[in-house]
Amino acid sequence: MFIETEGTPNPATLKFLPGGDVMGAGTADFASATAAERSPLAAALFALPGVARVFLGGDFITITKSDLSAWQSLKPQVLGAIMEHFVAGRPVIESDAAEADEDVAPEDAEVVAQIKELLDTRVRPAVAGDGGDIVFRGFRDGVVRLHMQGACSGCPSSTATLKHGIENMLRHYVPEVIAVEQVMA
Repeated sequence: MFIETEGTPNPATLKFLPGGDVMGAGTADFASATAAERSPLAAALFALPGVARVFLGGDFITITKSDLSAWQSLKPQVLGAIMEHFVAGRPVIESDAAEADEDVAPEDAEVVAQIKELLDTRVRPAVAGDGGDIVFRGFRDGVVRLHMQGACSGCPSSTATLKHGIENMLRHYVPEVIAVEQVMA
């Protein structure tokens, strides 16, 4: 098994590509070892000293290290844990947890459909390329609420991406959108 690695815009985060499906459809973001209980892969990664966050994408794994760790020592350990997990044939996720509820007024359903379509076709592929994901959390009073995951969570450029990239694009295509804000969960 050959696992490629890529840097991300977040210097504390690396993207690992095992050469096949990780989650297939969907993503999972784990900010702590406790949150990773439903994922044997994420739990194994959190068992390594220095792993601060684990994000599972369609065909990649994004690891964020703690400030006290160096990639020079952590990266080989992460590669070993990923390889051992997939060679053993263990599941990535054992059970699905319910996603957080979306805050949307019923009368905004058509606008929300447009927003989600733009996020899925124009934003998420680019964000996934950087080792992250963006999840729609709500739309009220012209404000789109989004949650950044993976390499995007805590990335120094995530605020600029939200405000200058995503907000401008959504305002251009969906006149009802006034602003975009980040939510933490």
